[in-house]
Amino acid sequence: MPTINQLPVLSTISSGDQLPVYSPNNGDARRTSIGSLLTFFQQSFASPTVAVNLFVPSAGFNITVPTPVSEAQWMLIQPAGTLASGTVTLPLNTGVPDGTTVLITSTQEITTFAIALNGATALYGAVTTLAAGSATEIRYYQPTNSWYAVNTTLILAAGIQAWLGNPSSANLRTAMTDETGTGSLVFATSPQLVTPNLGTVATGNISACTSTSMVLTTPVLGVASATSLSASGRIASTGTAGIGYATGAGGAVVQSTNRTTGVTLDKTTGSITLFSAAGTTAATTFTVTNNTVVATDVIILNQKSGTDLYDLMVTAVAAGSFNITFRTTGGTTTETPVFNFAVIKGVVA
Repeated sequence: MPTINQLPVLSTISSGDQLPVYSPNNGDARRTSIGSLLTFFQQSFASPTVAVNLFVPSAGFNITVPTPVSEAQWMLIQPAGTLASGTVTLPLNTGVPDGTTVLITSTQEITTFAIALNGATALYGAVTTLAAGSATEIRYYQPTNSWYAVNTTLILAAGIQAWLGNPSSANLRTAMTDETGTGSLVFATSPQLVTPNLGTVATGNISACTSTSMVLTTPVLGVASATSLSASGRIASTGTAGIGYATGAGGAVVQSTNRTTGVTLDKTTGSITLFSAAGTTAATTFTVTNNTVVATDVIILNQKSGTDLYDLMVTAVAAGSFNITFRTTGGTTTETPVFNFAVIKGVVA
């Protein structure tokens, strides 16, 4: 076999080039390719897959990832409790092989968390906080001199985890932080509410509701406003205010020309001031035009003021009007007496 200096120089090596190798098992020299030799070295002498680094830091820490000696660096952060802030500084970019992965795990919450680049151009998908038991994994890509998020573990609160495992109404309520009330989850169509406290209902229409299963016992209504009120029993007032019309329901009118001149007042209650004239025992009649009146109504009439005493009668109640007939009991004073009236709604069915 010629000496090595006598061999031609091979300027470019390929994986198929041959090398002489002595095989003790065969007892002679044999040849193998450079590619096969490289595979043997990789399988027999490869660096460890993951290098684990454990730290027990305090708030405001700054931990540097060691220069990679393996494919992945695991930074296991195990503080005694929740930390307000902390930083992990990546290894200097010039010493990081392409594809290096850094896995960062924290056993406790780090409220404000940062990753320092140390020469790299950017970090895409960086997290700014780490929950207890959560992790973030980033990988270095040499052509762009940048780190990229590979995976970020999402740690859910205990209540959320319980609800996902058993999505019941009770578990959902436990997972919520601003709920009110108890019981089952309610959906829009035909829900059954048990003893709800509605508070002040600002909008909506409840006219279609029925009260067949709703019993009110001595309710305090306060000031109620409605277009009508239906009662099957008596309506009683236990206070001093009594029962009657409220402000806004009434009006006033003054008769003109003479005491037979009609007046118009479209109110359910009010006062009529008669034309100034001498009283007389002869009956006098005038018409009150009032669009609130129907033929079945009852008109209550009394004398409010005046020196002479008057006999008052209501006649000819019709749709939109009624007549007032009056006379004195003997007085003849010239004056402007005032009569009060109120319309009581009536029916014949």
